[in-house]
Amino acid sequence: MIPVTCFLTLSALLFFIGVFGFVTRRNLIAMLISVELVLNSVDMNFAVLNRLVYPGQFEGFFFTLFSIGVSAAETAVAVAIIINVYRHFHSDQVNSIENMKL
Repeated sequence: MIPVTCFLTLSALLFFIGVFGFVTRRNLIAMLISVELVLNSVDMNFAVLNRLVYPGQFEGFFFTLFSIGVSAAETAVAVAIIINVYRHFHSDQVNSIENMKL
């Protein structure tokens, strides 16, 4: 049996790697991957804390499944936006979005 602290440590590590990647990267795809790392760490916390606090119930797992569904929809929309930005500016850097006007 793997201790809960190992899962929580892995989740915290994933969270901080995701935040660091989001802050330091200028590529839109890399930033999207960093956001997905943060969401995956939250999903891991939902599942681990559900198993720890309520061992026989599945509320944390349902929250995890709902969060995975929302993050999949968010990723699809973000990829569509990135493709449109790339078609218009021929670049996937954040600086190209700053040139957009209303």
